Amino acid sequence: MTSTESTPATDEVDLINRDPNGINDHIAVAFEDVLGEPDGVRSVDCVWRWSYKCFNLWKNLCYRISTLLCGICIAMSWGCEFAQIAMLHVWYITPLMKVLEINCGCSKKLYGLCINCCLDPLCESCGLIFRAFKRS
Repeated sequence: MTSTESTPATDEVDLINRDPNGINDHIAVAFEDVLGEPDGVRSVDCVWRWSYKCFNLWKNLCYRISTLLCGICIAMSWGCEFAQIAMLHVWYITPLMKVLEINCGCSKKLYGLCINCCLDPLCESCGLIFRAFKRS
């Protein structure tokens, strides 16, 4: 893409579906996933109702406070980490792989020449020897 082409607006974030790829489905925790009373053991209905409300209230409140206090700093840290990974791949790892590809290509040709020079005459000689034993 050239500098004169416009880039699509990617600055917009989806505030509805915040995990479109489902990368954190394993931590989706609901009250029913944590607490459950089996048949024959029941608390008073109001205790169960208020436990449900308190669980959800405190889970959401603690999550929101934690993300408010730490979320932006952690996002900045991960942004720096992935920027460093991208920089290493662009400026170090990909060129290094190209160097290895070029050098291994030369080594492959040299190895092939040596094998052809040494083994081709040997295999041809063995073929001529065993040709003499063919059935008549």
